[in-house]
This record gives sequence, C-alpha cells and structure tokens, in this order.
Amino acid sequence: MGVLVKICGINSLEAADACADAGADFAGLTFHNKSPRNVLPEQARSLAARLRGRVKLVAVLADASDAEIGLAVETAVPDFLQLHGRETPSRVSEIRSRFGVPVIKAFQVAEAADIACVAEHDADMLLFDAKPPKGAPVPGGHGVAFDWQLLHGRHFRRPWLLSGGLNAGNIGRALQASGAAGVDLSSGVETAPGVKSAALIHEFVRLARA
Repeated sequence: MGVLVKICGINSLEAADACADAGADFAGLTFHNKSPRNVLPEQARSLAARLRGRVKLVAVLADASDAEIGLAVETAVPDFLQLHGRETPSRVSEIRSRFGVPVIKAFQVAEAADIACVAEHDADMLLFDAKPPKGAPVPGGHGVAFDWQLLHGRHFRRPWLLSGGLNAGNIGRALQASGAAGVDLSSGVETAPGVKSAALIHEFVRLARA
C-alpha cells in the first residue's frame, strides 16, 4: 500500500473534488472560527455530501467543547475526529467514548520531549505537526516544519501521519527523513491562506505516491 495522504482544510467544492479525484485517502473539514479554512454548518453538510464514499472524512477541532464537537458530528458525520489542540489523555478518551467516532490526536512537535507523551493518549491514529509560531490564533496550517528525523525509527501502537510545512518540493525528503507511512497538509496546496489549488493537490498526491 502506498503512502496515506490527508488533505486538510477543504472548504470549497472544487477542492473537495480535487482531493477525491487525486486519490487522497482523507479530507479534513476545519471547525475553528479563527481559521481561514473554517467551515460553517451548511457548508460542512454540502462538502461532506460531496466527499462521502470517496474519501474518509475528518472533522478537525482544537480544544472544542462538547457542543462544538456535537455540531461537527451532526453536520459532517465524519469518519474521524481530529483533536488538534491541547486535549489531555482523559479528554481524548472522553470524546472518543461520548461521540463514538474514531479519534486522530495531533501533537505539536519541536523537540524529542514533545513525543514522549504519545502513549498516554487513547487515540486511533496519531498526527505529528510543528509547534505553531508564537501568538498564532490556530494550532495548525502554518506551513512550518519541524525536524522530521525526530520521528525516524520510532514505533507507535497506532498508525501516524506526518504534518507541518509539507509541499510538493519537500515530500520526498520528508518521507525519507521521518519514515512516515502517511502525510497531512493544508497550506502546502494553497495559493493563499484557505484557498486550495486543484493543480497543487493533484501534484502533491502524485509525488507522495511516487
């Protein structure tokens, strides 16, 4: 099986179609009102309907309340909930149990110590992203990378995705350095914050699979 690819921050029908047509495995819908990729409920319903059955749907949230998670689950009916904030192990377990949806837990990485707590979280998949720039209003989607070699040779109980600063120009080096079997990106296939390019999506998926 080839490298798993997740395209995050899908917020238009054109991007949704490009994601599915390019052969990506996951499409992420962002539920965070400070993000340029945020989707409103009706938009989420429309995008989810367009994508369902073509890719796995992921609702992306950060430090969300039960009400916010419930709305995302109701509108998108996702295959996964991605928790991209500072959710504690107990909060991850609570969300996974309460909503009955598999969880992808994201970790913000700058040094090896940031990976040490991974085993404490009861998640179905893991995602390793770079720590956001200081003062950033949202935890992901900044196009910032971390030292990918921090992950090389590591073994986790769950499947994991590499994220942070990926694009068509560095995907080969990122996979080689990290040993990742799956990747996630958002800004790396955009022409402006929140504006996905169908051509860049197709190019990235092609190169990741190559």
